[in-house]
Amino acid sequence: MTASLTAQELGPALRKNVPAPVYLVTGEEDLLRDAALAALKQAVLGTEGGDFNCDVFYGDEASGAEVMNCASEIPVFAERRLVVVKAADKLSAKSSEPLLSYMKEPNHTTTLVFIAPKLDGRLKFSQAVAKAAVTVDCSPLRDALLGPWVKAEAERLGVRLEDEAVQLLKDLCGESLYAVRRELEKLAAYVPVERAATAADVEALRGITPGASVFDLTLAIGAGDRGRALSILARNLEAGEAPLRILGSLVWQYRRLWKVKELLTRGGKEGEAARTLRMDPYKVRAFVNRFSEAHLDEALRLFLETDAKLKGGSGSQAVRILEQVLLRLCGLVRPGSTIAPTGAAKAQVKPAAKSLPNVRTIRSGKRSTS
Repeated sequence: MTASLTAQELGPALRKNVPAPVYLVTGEEDLLRDAALAALKQAVLGTEGGDFNCDVFYGDEASGAEVMNCASEIPVFAERRLVVVKAADKLSAKSSEPLLSYMKEPNHTTTLVFIAPKLDGRLKFSQAVAKAAVTVDCSPLRDALLGPWVKAEAERLGVRLEDEAVQLLKDLCGESLYAVRRELEKLAAYVPVERAATAADVEALRGITPGASVFDLTLAIGAGDRGRALSILARNLEAGEAPLRILGSLVWQYRRLWKVKELLTRGGKEGEAARTLRMDPYKVRAFVNRFSEAHLDEALRLFLETDAKLKGGSGSQAVRILEQVLLRLCGLVRPGSTIAPTGAAKAQVKPAAKSLPNVRTIRSGKRSTS
């Protein structure tokens, strides 16, 4: 078994090889982490569950000594035992010291699984785990893998999807794969089996308010239209959307803008950029041109500052805080500026025009902005 696997490679690897003594399941996508743990539990304990030989610890509650002692035990009436440490990043440096020696000579009848979105690579514990463990990468799926994942999940639930519905659901993947799964489960209950689910079905079940998407909000910011930006914010707040979710969706869209801007600056084609932002290829460059490097840098600072304010007990002022952010972003727009195309990209620049409607909404699953 290799020292590093993607979440998609774990299942096939476990079917070919006995489970390793130590695994590190890491990455931001919680659905993939949960699926990896389920696959490991199945491989170690079998279909019967074998909970008698399964122990779960939490890094902010257990000590390294407790984990080590448990992992050192032999299985009872079974070939292997499973020891899971969730929130492994919460283990303190001092508490994790007993595990350093265990990593050098792990118990081969135990599979010890550490789970965390990310470990601090500067700590001896993290370095020891990385060296001893098979790492399972549960990072967010790349764009090329999102479509196949959505289609596979839909097929598993008995849902057929039109292409536009797949694209709309892919947009949700920027929030969470769990959010996409929830939408697919609703489609499975709502759409008759004799027809494929359409983008309109997805929109209806998500409760989209037309013209109130994060794409619409970004278009308003790009136009410097303060009134429209504030109106979109108000409509989402009135619909019950949490301020932190609105901020998270805006951060998500700005990340896409930053990636598209870099792509175009390097001479990338408008078509690829347009697919990312769901815009007409002839119009995407003019739109991205409005967001200068200084704008994006200042936006990042504003988002971090706003995230801290919203999480720091300023809930009663959340509306005012978000309004100030939007007003500031609208004021940063630079109309008429351009990105200088390089190489062959010069021939592809088209006149600016009004962008097409979009379908990315602010109403969605959880997302962390930190």
